[in-house]
Amino acid sequence: MNIAASVPGDLAARFGPDPEAMFRQNLAAVHERIAAACRRAGRDPDSVRLLPISKTVPAEMLRHAFAAGIDRFGENKIQEAQGKQEALADLPVAWSIVGHLQSNKVRQLTRFAVEFHALDSLKLAALLDARLTAEGRSLDVYVQVNTSGEESKYGLHPDALRAFVEALPDFPRLRPRGLMTLALFSDEMERVRPCFRLLRRLRDDVVKLHAGLGELSMGMSGDFEAAIEEGANVVRVGQAIFGKRPTANGLYWPGLAPG
Repeated sequence: MNIAASVPGDLAARFGPDPEAMFRQNLAAVHERIAAACRRAGRDPDSVRLLPISKTVPAEMLRHAFAAGIDRFGENKIQEAQGKQEALADLPVAWSIVGHLQSNKVRQLTRFAVEFHALDSLKLAALLDARLTAEGRSLDVYVQVNTSGEESKYGLHPDALRAFVEALPDFPRLRPRGLMTLALFSDEMERVRPCFRLLRRLRDDVVKLHAGLGELSMGMSGDFEAAIEEGANVVRVGQAIFGKRPTANGLYWPGLAPG
């Protein structure tokens, strides 16, 4: 079968005539960039996990991504994630939710997600724990901290983190894995790095209270190399793998890909 003919015109315009080849090439390039950042930081590349972020990528394209070697996808919106999970239920893939979660979406998340990177309130922790108890399962979680000071971003204030961590044992179905942040959106790394350094300092403090909080989920397509150099264990990369998103700010990071 002709590969180009198998990809609808609108999707071929976005992902090319051979999406699998595109994803495979981009994935290899990201892994090499991760390895290079680790070399600069004197770190083992195996200490960094790549979480591909697939928001706005249609489920049929994620089949090509799976064929290219990706078996875990991160999504911001729970409804979009659930639709894709149902469409790809025949594939052995895992789903991570990395965006803000409304309390009325808890039931949806606990049905299929294996990890949640945006835990930022005790109310949400209690709701998640209750649903997980009812379903007889547990969930890996990362506590989101607002390290940029921007009101537009979710996450705990750094000063509130310690008390939050002290309360985590009240929710035994949650398995804390680390801290998460969204850094300042900028291509000026001297402005971005302080966000990562603050999260690392906070981790070094609270890991004494909860040994499970050892990881740092930080860094996206435009800044993941700096994040690795500052200690990231999980980098959440979307556009560098899947290409520009078809949104008004689809290419947020300058120089990431052709406009």
